Amino acid sequence: MTKYDEEFKQRVVHAYLLGERGYRVLSAEYGVNRARIRRWVGSYRQHGDAGLRRKRSRYSADFKLSVLERMWQEGLSYCQTLTLFDIRGSTEVIACWERQYHAGGLDALEPKPRGQPRKMTAPKLPKRQGPQPEDTRTLEQLRKENEYLRTEVAYLKKLDALVRANRQAAQKKRKP
Repeated sequence: MTKYDEEFKQRVVHAYLLGERGYRVLSAEYGVNRARIRRWVGSYRQHGDAGLRRKRSRYSADFKLSVLERMWQEGLSYCQTLTLFDIRGSTEVIACWERQYHAGGLDALEPKPRGQPRKMTAPKLPKRQGPQPEDTRTLEQLRKENEYLRTEVAYLKKLDALVRANRQAAQKKRKP
């Protein structure tokens, strides 16, 4: 997206306000979208030169809600709402707020943190307070578990060997 400086915007807006050329002619002459010129003109009429200056701001959830409520009460279009509240960007900004509000209420309008998320830190382990038993199982229970696990591993090894033998036998049958 091309950024236009304030002087360029003023030149385009003043050319329109002189009444000699319309949005379509100015769009072709300056290579700027008609809708963008229309927004610049509306913003200039509403806020003067300040409406054409670059503006970076983050809006609170309460502000976003008040914008949406006013838009709904007065039946304003997205473009009219942008101009009235001097919100920079496309009409998609207001449309996005509206979708977020309908999907998740006021909480969904909260500003999201910007930038990359911080790197994960190692989780904090709970501190041990005094000596605690590491395992409450008896020696006999541990021996039984160990025997069971050894049996399971041996069974899986034999199953794997059987599957391999069957594959080799199938391959030998295929070869003439």
